Amino acid sequence: MIRKTIYGTGIVLAAAGMLLFTACKRNASNNNNNLASLSEDDKGYGNDQASLERENNDVISIADLAANTGSVAQAKGGPSELSGCANVNNDSANGILTIDFGTQPCTGNDGRNRSGKIIVHYTGHYKDAGSVHTITYDNYVVNGNQLTGSKTVTNMGMNNAGNYYYNISINDTLYSGTKTNNNGFRSWTSSRVRTWVTGYATGQRADDSYDITGSATVRRINGHTFTVNITSALRVATDCQWIEAGTVTITPQNGNNVRTIDFGNGNCDSQATLTVNNQTYNITL
Repeated sequence: MIRKTIYGTGIVLAAAGMLLFTACKRNASNNNNNLASLSEDDKGYGNDQASLERENNDVISIADLAANTGSVAQAKGGPSELSGCANVNNDSANGILTIDFGTQPCTGNDGRNRSGKIIVHYTGHYKDAGSVHTITYDNYVVNGNQLTGSKTVTNMGMNNAGNYYYNISINDTLYSGTKTNNNGFRSWTSSRVRTWVTGYATGQRADDSYDITGSATVRRINGHTFTVNITSALRVATDCQWIEAGTVTITPQNGNNVRTIDFGNGNCDSQATLTVNNQTYNITL
């Protein structure tokens, strides 16, 4: 049976593990303070990816809230920081959740302007093994930029360690403006696995944590592309705003100047390292 509350406690983290890419755009330093010598692409990859990540996390958080409360104006325990101006329709008979912000920009409680629709097709509860949730858009624009494409989250059941895990597939494009009036676009495709390692049985978000593995390909506005591979699983937790552990490699399309980001071994802090051309920089996230 398809349930009205389709996501449960954890889907807000569907993209949280992807926040790894934002580290490239943040303040960094090493003994030589020579980050200024890096190329425009080296500096820009993180900025582009950060924009994509923010919009994807935002969409999944809105979908999670709407599924649990039937509204994006109220969250459990208090008002939502997301938005107070969308109509939510849950067609449980057909498994379709529609979040409609209207045709004109509406300013949410978080200060962001949104219009258009976020549409979720679902086959069951987020915790149901085999359930599939696919998110698409209908003229969805946030702060003047249009997001198109889709993302799919599939519950794969339990692994050998007894933890639930999810396959996630993303194919999105973020326009600078709208499709008909834009100054370029960023696009990305991603395939990853998210394993729910703590907090599954409690029904509380505060103790949830996930391990994220997988890869992505990103196209910048200038047409250059790069790949991202998670080389050691990223640990993300709802009670920590930072990625707590794990490493990733970022490779430009020419295969040169591979960079590595190391988020540490489990501490909840803002410190990580960025390695480029055999030079390691301490970065503050």
